[in-house]
Amino acid sequence: MTDHPTATGAPPPVAAPPRHIGIVLFEDVEELDAVGPWEVLAHWTRTHPEDGYAVVCLSRDGNPVTCSKGLTVAAHHSFADAPPLEVLLHPGGRGTRPQLHDAEHLDWVRRQRVAVPLMTSVCTGALVYAAAGLLAGRPATTHWSSLALLRELDASIDVRDDERFVDDGDVVTSAGVSAGIDMALHLVARLAGSDRAREVRRGIAYDPQPPV
Repeated sequence: MTDHPTATGAPPPVAAPPRHIGIVLFEDVEELDAVGPWEVLAHWTRTHPEDGYAVVCLSRDGNPVTCSKGLTVAAHHSFADAPPLEVLLHPGGRGTRPQLHDAEHLDWVRRQRVAVPLMTSVCTGALVYAAAGLLAGRPATTHWSSLALLRELDASIDVRDDERFVDDGDVVTSAGVSAGIDMALHLVARLAGSDRAREVRRGIAYDPQPPV
């Protein structure tokens, strides 16, 4: 099928393929670690496709995973057939503990570090990055209950105890669970501007006012 020419006789411009943000899924991932950022990023990318981003989920084998509290979530891709990524987001949860000793997973994370411009984590996803050597000599944070373990994994990490998220340029780590929503909004601001991030925040009605 031939494109119809424009008034000037030139064919219409072809839209560039989206830049992909990948959220890692695995057994015993903490639900909100993955789904919170998904809500932010999917609201943004689906409402504003003109910004040029898309978000996908990937698991090692491409199969669904069972999260830490029983929710089953499907992946769009396996690690092997995932599209090239602009951003990788590694959630936390109980499932990160075996990953700290999983040579295959840590090697995969290291390969992503070489290929992906922006590596991000939520909660104990930072522990996996530390075990893979990605946080050496860098500031980072994680869930409050795992700050000591983050220090044990790599004493060179500048552990930030009280920060909601830590942006160190090409690596962004966030604190526990709901902090991933804040970090994802920060990513929208980085990638599409503060006005867009405020629009997304309003769109998902995110206005934390804890009752206790």
